[in-house]
Amino acid sequence: MQKLEKTTPTDYDIMEEIKTRWSPRAFDDEPISESEVKLLLEAGRWASSSYNQQPWRIIYGLKGDAVYDRIMECLIPFNQDWAKNAQVLMVTAYKKTNKDGDDYFHALHDLGLFMGNVVIQANHTGIAAHHMGGIDQEKAHKTFGFTDDFGIATAVAFGRYGGDVKQLPESLQEQELEKKRSRMKIEEFAFNGDFKPKQ
Repeated sequence: MQKLEKTTPTDYDIMEEIKTRWSPRAFDDEPISESEVKLLLEAGRWASSSYNQQPWRIIYGLKGDAVYDRIMECLIPFNQDWAKNAQVLMVTAYKKTNKDGDDYFHALHDLGLFMGNVVIQANHTGIAAHHMGGIDQEKAHKTFGFTDDFGIATAVAFGRYGGDVKQLPESLQEQELEKKRSRMKIEEFAFNGDFKPKQ
């Protein structure tokens, strides 16, 4: 199937890899290879992080392998219903303490920078990513043997754009087909001066 075209009404001329990125729940059934996953992780590993501590840790599984199934079992049922269409699943985790053993306040920020690189690299190569907060963090932590100084953040589903929307539960099909994307205006979240609460 052809990639659904979304309208992204930007106010400034941004990179195509950012402008055309969106988070589908329907994916093409063409497999994603391990080398393609490693390419995405390579983009991620060059993200900036506080004192170069690189707190991110990633578990990944390719559709058909045991790790994929173990990640799937950690997702909430709502996400399992559509994420089964993905060709790759990831669990993202972060180190909760810094090099001095203190709370690592910036860890989630740094993990976000890592995943930002991954997602833009993915879109550049025609691969879509959909982040999920709906993961049983405690179960994933135990399933994959993380120690106490690590926390689970999200799960992420990857697949190529162009999936058949009819493979989704009916309740999600309309949302998938929406053409126009929207975001807050810059003036609503960025201030050259004091913070202004949203009216």
